[in-house]
Amino acid sequence: GLMGALADAALAEDGEVIGVMPRALLTREIAHPEITRIHLVTSMHRRKALMSSLSDGFLTLPGGYGTLEEFFETLTWAQLGLHTKPCALLDVAGFWDDLLAMIETQIGEGFARDEHRQLILSGEDPDELLDRMATYIPPGSIDPVPDLPIDGPPVHRDLEPAATLDGIGTSRRSEVGSRE
Repeated sequence: GLMGALADAALAEDGEVIGVMPRALLTREIAHPEITRIHLVTSMHRRKALMSSLSDGFLTLPGGYGTLEEFFETLTWAQLGLHTKPCALLDVAGFWDDLLAMIETQIGEGFARDEHRQLILSGEDPDELLDRMATYIPPGSIDPVPDLPIDGPPVHRDLEPAATLDGIGTSRRSEVGSRE
């Protein structure tokens, strides 16, 4: 697929390729055998949070449902101020035209703010788009959330509850965030 071709091209130029894969997908997908480093994580949310913390920006190539979900999650995080990194769509042969038109419709109907459209960079030329990403300044209306524990969204939403022992030695699962 496109991720493998992109990894091959980067590796051919002595680039670094970092993979982030949920353990559950190890039996369904094959990790690129020559990538520089792979991180195995416990969930898709941890995958996206780690990719966010490792990334300088997000360049989205044509893809399917997972691609859309990841693009809109990073875009939403930018809208909320959880990161200030560029979110870009590489519009190969007009692939993203209908999506961008839908976003314009959302703005026109009042479901999204015009200023949030500025969070999305798009273009057909990869070099030009990468240059725009390198000089990206987020819209002035987006205030970064101070004091995030990492350079990106928090990863605590899917932490496993810690096993604890109650006063009589019985093992139980404590609730994340509970006060005991």
